[in-house]
Amino acid sequence: MEASILRKRWWITKNYFVFIMLSLFNLFTPLCWAQMSIVNTKHNLSVTGPGTIKSLVETRICIFCHTPHNAAPKTPLWNKDLEPINYVLYSSSTMTAKTNQPTGPSRLCLSCHDGTIALGDVRVPSNDIQVMGQIQTTSPSYIGTILSDDHPVSFSYYDSLPNPELAPTPPPGLIFYDDYEVHCTTCHDPHDDTNGMFLRITNAYSNLCTTCHFVSGWPYSSHKNASNVWNGSPPNPWPHTSFTTVAENGCENCHAPHSAGGPERLLNYLEEEANCYPCHNGHVASLDVESEMQKLSHHPVEATTIGITSNHHEPGESPLMISGHVECQDCHNPHAANSNPGTAPNVSGATSKVTGVSSLGTPVLEAQYEYEICFKCHADSSPGIPYIPRVVNETNKRYEFDLNNPSYHPVEGVGKNPNVPSIPSSYEPSMTTSTIIYCTDCHDSDNSRTIGGTGPRGPHGSVFEPILRERYETTDMTPESYDAYALCYRCHDRNSILQDQSFVHSEHLEQGATCAACHDPHGVRQDLSTGDHTHLINFDTRIVFPVSGQSYPIFTDKGTYAGSCTLVCHGKTHMGLSYQR
Repeated sequence: MEASILRKRWWITKNYFVFIMLSLFNLFTPLCWAQMSIVNTKHNLSVTGPGTIKSLVETRICIFCHTPHNAAPKTPLWNKDLEPINYVLYSSSTMTAKTNQPTGPSRLCLSCHDGTIALGDVRVPSNDIQVMGQIQTTSPSYIGTILSDDHPVSFSYYDSLPNPELAPTPPPGLIFYDDYEVHCTTCHDPHDDTNGMFLRITNAYSNLCTTCHFVSGWPYSSHKNASNVWNGSPPNPWPHTSFTTVAENGCENCHAPHSAGGPERLLNYLEEEANCYPCHNGHVASLDVESEMQKLSHHPVEATTIGITSNHHEPGESPLMISGHVECQDCHNPHAANSNPGTAPNVSGATSKVTGVSSLGTPVLEAQYEYEICFKCHADSSPGIPYIPRVVNETNKRYEFDLNNPSYHPVEGVGKNPNVPSIPSSYEPSMTTSTIIYCTDCHDSDNSRTIGGTGPRGPHGSVFEPILRERYETTDMTPESYDAYALCYRCHDRNSILQDQSFVHSEHLEQGATCAACHDPHGVRQDLSTGDHTHLINFDTRIVFPVSGQSYPIFTDKGTYAGSCTLVCHGKTHMGLSYQR
């Protein structure tokens, strides 16, 4: 009897204690979370919540995620049943860690954000909670079950190390879990929205991203430091942020940590160039690159796309093996590009920290000279078909500009001929025979600001093939005019040429011979069986033919401003015909 009374008193005491604890839980929970700021965030799904998705009757705040009883898992007293789901995981050739199916805190976050469980579908109370509205698939908070377009989670930070572009140890200020696993809650604090998007650290100026990610060149890059703002013309360059300057957006100028349009690399848009155009169309950056890329002659960046075409840009690809693609990133490193000027042949800030191929044909991890970047595609890897068929048919630009050649345009070094009367021209009065030039002094936009236009400098696009700054006529029998040979006359004074100050040019031009009929604009390697190739002489074999009994049309250099030709041109046979200034 006494034992029965004691058991009854114990049962009453226990249930009274439980009643008191539940009352305190329901009473003080809002006050506790108020201190953590959850009351005024969208994670408050109670009737007092500020968002459009909330209950019409439930006053408790924590109940949507937590319960003191019947929780699963017990830590952190989770109030939802977790159904088995096979998520599609993030994958990228640039990630060394192995991704796993979401576990721990990430799996709990997804129980609301993957869209498979109604927000009011809880373990306690058993009849669920009626909630007005659900997360829409178009909402930034909708993650879904396809995680291939989201920052990876549920992997150990140390599995990504060593990596020169990551902090060497898990950085303080973020939350890591067993074995230093990265989870949703590493970056997000579900109870505090002080920094927006429930971030633990504000991502203004990419403060959150750069806590883990150390990218070479970033501290000095324009994407980190530029104060440019959007002028309001569509499309919106920053579709998922509220920041207003390039510097504030930082990494998010190009990348989206969730629901990325280009899953691999987490790019805003699938097509690589589409991540550049929203700023580089004149709406944020001052110059319009996108319009240049729509011109007749342009680098075909639209031809390849990661995940769509087999040939596409890979950050770790060998500069010696590039074939079948060209992307903005092949010439520009978006993490390092800046506005520092350059002096030929050195790279400018726009092409800082880009891979290349040296004049010797060896790979260069960071090109020092602009031509090394061009050589990645226009030298050994894919020399291609000659633009104009010539006596010495060489399409490898590395060989054409070789300083051991009898002649070349001065791209790799100073030219060989100290006597060029046509230099300087009135357009380039500072040019001398000791001047070194860039490839992009010829291969440039026809609207380049360098020649008085309003467009960007560089080989993006032009109305003149092959991506030339000005007209370079190669059609035989073209009447001579400044416009026809504007590219040549930019540096070589037209009056000097027509006055035959270096050679008998005027007669040939009057007969309709083009500059390209005799001169190879890049350079000519020595081939003694085909005559002399000084002064860039390398005949266009569509126009100039060998005389009977010979294999090639021949030019013989006879010293300063003199030479002879043995060939057939315009139906006229030249048998050792000499020319003298």
